[in-house]
Amino acid sequence: MQSNTLRIGTRGSDLALWQARWVAEALRRVDPSCVVELEIVRTRGDRATDRPIAALGSQGVFVREVQERVIRGDVDLAVHSLKDLETVGAEGVTMAAVPARGPYRDALVAPGVGELDALPRGAALGTGSPRRRAQLLAWRGDLEIIPIRGNVPTRLVKVEDAGIDGVVLAEAGLVRLGLGDRISCVIPSEIMLPAPGQGALAIECRSGDQRVLDLLAPLHDATTAAAVRAERAFLRELRGGCHAPVGALARVEGEQVHLEGCVAELNGRGLIREGISGAADRPEELGRRLAGEVLERGAGTWIEEARGG
Repeated sequence: MQSNTLRIGTRGSDLALWQARWVAEALRRVDPSCVVELEIVRTRGDRATDRPIAALGSQGVFVREVQERVIRGDVDLAVHSLKDLETVGAEGVTMAAVPARGPYRDALVAPGVGELDALPRGAALGTGSPRRRAQLLAWRGDLEIIPIRGNVPTRLVKVEDAGIDGVVLAEAGLVRLGLGDRISCVIPSEIMLPAPGQGALAIECRSGDQRVLDLLAPLHDATTAAAVRAERAFLRELRGGCHAPVGALARVEGEQVHLEGCVAELNGRGLIREGISGAADRPEELGRRLAGEVLERGAGTWIEEARGG
């Protein structure tokens, strides 16, 4: 294999392939002589489509097999949706770059509905996310939340075929797949905080692989990295993961980071939301402090309940 060839490991969904191809094009701009190849990896989360993500045991069900390919040297790097990564890094891989973040909010796709408030009473909305479920019910307890899974196009089809009024998806995924025109409205962060890291990509390579680290360095965005580090520290301190209805959003303004976080009961009857600001060069400290505040208000009980504890 040529020394300037790079192999990217990726899931095979439409969105994952879009993300991997975006990184491939960015790498070619850094080094036009670079030959980039994609290798599709089927993860446990892709195989077990008949069960909710929370039932699969832990966070990381969409990334571990890809990380193993990196560690073994089958591929040189991996591209993930950052929100899918476990908050504790896998041994043997390094998060080499976090590119500039895309749209980070959630979006409603509901034919015939132009605004969130226009949803009829008792409307049935599809989502497989405990975070979205809890915040939707906290906003409007009359909604019926229908658990659905699948890639973005599959979920959109279910609006038409499953007799539900709409679905809630990440705005970034819809926009990246050229489906932005299907969005009825973007859900304000005042109603629904996104998943930690939503809208951002994570590029991993083998620890110590200096050639790949150097190639990926121009793709890294320090502002995005600081924001998602604060959000992920909040989630890590809560010991949340995919089971927990946890939302977080950090914004970097100059030398300050403003972080908002929430934890909700799965049934939406309770929601704790707090905000905090601090130095941009210590984002993890900020996330830990905010987690401590919501835990002091009793959020730990809801996290345990979401885990089935």
